[in-house]
Amino acid sequence: MNAPLLTQDQKDALQEIANIGMGQAGASIAKVLDEFVQLSIPRVLFVPPEEIPVALALTIGEGQVSSVRQAFHGSMRGEALLVYGDQRCNDLADLMGYDGKLDHASELELLLDVSNVLAGACLGEIAKQLGMTIGFSAPSLMADAVPLESLLQAEALPWKTALLVEVNFRLEQRSFACHLVMLMPENEVAALAAALDRFLESF
Repeated sequence: MNAPLLTQDQKDALQEIANIGMGQAGASIAKVLDEFVQLSIPRVLFVPPEEIPVALALTIGEGQVSSVRQAFHGSMRGEALLVYGDQRCNDLADLMGYDGKLDHASELELLLDVSNVLAGACLGEIAKQLGMTIGFSAPSLMADAVPLESLLQAEALPWKTALLVEVNFRLEQRSFACHLVMLMPENEVAALAAALDRFLESF
């Protein structure tokens, strides 16, 4: 089955919307943390699930990662994956006001909290610009310090091809970095394409 592809105009519009949305979310996060947040330009591409780790490795690099997953639903449906590298978030714990060294359970709780904020801010901005409704399930830990190549097991994913929108957050003066990936199964891309068409027609 071939994935329904976005037209180049739709893809360009999605990248621009993601860029604006991530920028606004980054500014909000920077204000909360009082730290400058560096953002990558979003990447938008269609990939089979088994190729997602390769796509992520281009920006994350080698080594172990942890990941939180959070489903979103409404007129825009899919999953957000937030991927953290080896350093995880010791510096972030300090910024968030945690006293002392984090134990493992507290660190995982912090990852869930931060992931919930990031996914909600970023995807909420994208949905808002497209005039789409969106809600979120509770975030859950997907992987805890595993090799990147084992992060996603293709047979466990409910689609053959996915739309991947990737953006990277990094705190300028800290070790914390997070990679947010938005996955949408092929049968949900049609609704997104229609919303992008409406967005383009509004200009």
